[in-house]
Amino acid sequence: MEAVEVLSIRPEPPKAGFANFDTERLLSSLPQDLKNFYIKIDFELLPKLPHLLRSNDSLYALFIKEEKQLYLVDVRKEQPERVLGCAIDLGSTTIAFYFYDFLTRSLLKEYSIENPQIKIGDDILTRLHFARKVENLRYLQEITLSAINEVLEKEGGKDIYFVSLCGNTAMTHFLLGLPVNYLIVEPYVSAVKWIPLLEAKEFQLKIHPKGRVFIFPLAGTYFGGDLIAGLYEIDLRNKEGFSFYLDVGTNAEVVVGGRDFLLACAGAAGPALEGGIFECGMQAKEGAIENFTFNEEKKGFEYQTIGQTKPIGFCGSAVIKLIAELFLRGFITPEGKFDKERAKDFLFEKDGELAFLLVPEEETATGIPIYIKEGEIRSFLRSKGAMYSILSLLCEKVGITFKEIEKFYVAGTFGNHIDVNSAVILGMLPEEALFRAEPLGNAAGKGALKFLKNPDYEEVKNIADEITYIELNIEPRFMELLTGAMLIPHVNLDLFPRVKELLKEKRACFRQ
Repeated sequence: MEAVEVLSIRPEPPKAGFANFDTERLLSSLPQDLKNFYIKIDFELLPKLPHLLRSNDSLYALFIKEEKQLYLVDVRKEQPERVLGCAIDLGSTTIAFYFYDFLTRSLLKEYSIENPQIKIGDDILTRLHFARKVENLRYLQEITLSAINEVLEKEGGKDIYFVSLCGNTAMTHFLLGLPVNYLIVEPYVSAVKWIPLLEAKEFQLKIHPKGRVFIFPLAGTYFGGDLIAGLYEIDLRNKEGFSFYLDVGTNAEVVVGGRDFLLACAGAAGPALEGGIFECGMQAKEGAIENFTFNEEKKGFEYQTIGQTKPIGFCGSAVIKLIAELFLRGFITPEGKFDKERAKDFLFEKDGELAFLLVPEEETATGIPIYIKEGEIRSFLRSKGAMYSILSLLCEKVGITFKEIEKFYVAGTFGNHIDVNSAVILGMLPEEALFRAEPLGNAAGKGALKFLKNPDYEEVKNIADEITYIELNIEPRFMELLTGAMLIPHVNLDLFPRVKELLKEKRACFRQ
């Protein structure tokens, strides 16, 4: 059953000579599959039941599925007009909402807002240090709840009976007002793993006062409820064979596994792959360049912006395609350095460092040119190398090769817009991903939405319990792998035979 069910019932009338109870008559009228549950009846409903059961032959009962029982919230003579649920992905940059109609079993609306915590700091670490003081933690909780409540009231309010919410470990702590002091010092301990189902009134969410709030559990400091929700969405724990799940956000979180195990690790590849390390990088919003293509005839880069407006900067989805193009055209070497001869028409000095002009100032919305610096490319190569090294390390730990991977599930905005071919050219993903990559979009939000339709508490618990985490900081093999992976595509070109052939065709600069 779904998280909330509205059932039409026809209780049998009381009979003389029998031990009659109104509650038992109601419960006996339920479908057989619901009779296996322990059913808790809301106390405030009890005084109304005797009159309701005698007012109509048929009634409508509204149930909420809790962890191990059903909660009978209301009984009415007529079917309610609206019974809604809301899935929320509490991201560090944006908060995504999915509104679901339990009566029609359909998605009504989805959209996102900016996370108000950004005014404290773009990066999570700044917010964590800010929240070490109790009053600051309370402030973060208040502004987050206020932003969420504003949307909930606008879109459904008291017609919303269930909220399923996921967020990374820091976001979950901020939302619940849990101390973060021990998240930022070794051994990086979270305050909680499994969060019991909450009542809306105790959590101060402005939905139906009898409503429930489910918050996805945490699996560790680097593996929060958003990762668990994403794994729940694709049902990785029940798949045959081996698959990768990649979620690139603030960090790059990677899980390999299937039915027998879930092995995970995380690295700081996220900011670079999202455009966060570039002076001209920006969030994926109006005015952000989302794609670069080199025009051979014009001998320059063409671009596409979100909203089809004048460009302000470029977002993460453009970075991989851009650097792959720079490499294929021979403008940068495998080490990420500019080829001063081939790129001479585009190079200029910026703050004592070489920069490559992408969009001249007269074409931008700000009157400031858009460019990429050599140091930024080198930082990106470290991040792309970290991604490939994480994938390689996990395969080594399991004792498999990339050829044995069934799917590469790539989550998040990054995954939805990633150019897999460019990622392979750069050596960020193995060549096997060319044919087996599956972009998921916002897998975390979709997982929270899936929970409204199929609230399998036990399965979510199992996912969180079965994840085994590898700490990269104490893995000497990771640094060995990273050394070779920081070149384009790799120090060992035999690992990328297709790219090797492509480079020969393009006559680009690459290491023999």
